[in-house]
Amino acid sequence: MNMTLVDDYANRLFAAHGDRAEYEAAQKAKSCEEAGQSDEAEQWRKVREKIRILRGPNVS
Repeated sequence: MNMTLVDDYANRLFAAHGDRAEYEAAQKAKSCEEAGQSDEAEQWRKVREKIRILRGPNVS
C-alpha cells in the first residue's frame, strides 16, 4: 500500500470513528498479525501512526 492510500484510509477512518479510529486500526493490525498476514498488519500500523498524527497531542 502506498502512502497515498495510507493517508486516505487514515483520513476516512478518523472521519468515521473520531478518537476511536486509532483503536480500530490497532485491532485490525492485531487480527491480521494473528492470521499470519504480516504485510497487511504492517499497513494497518502505518494507518494507525497517521491517525495518531491527525489526532494531535493529548490535551489535559
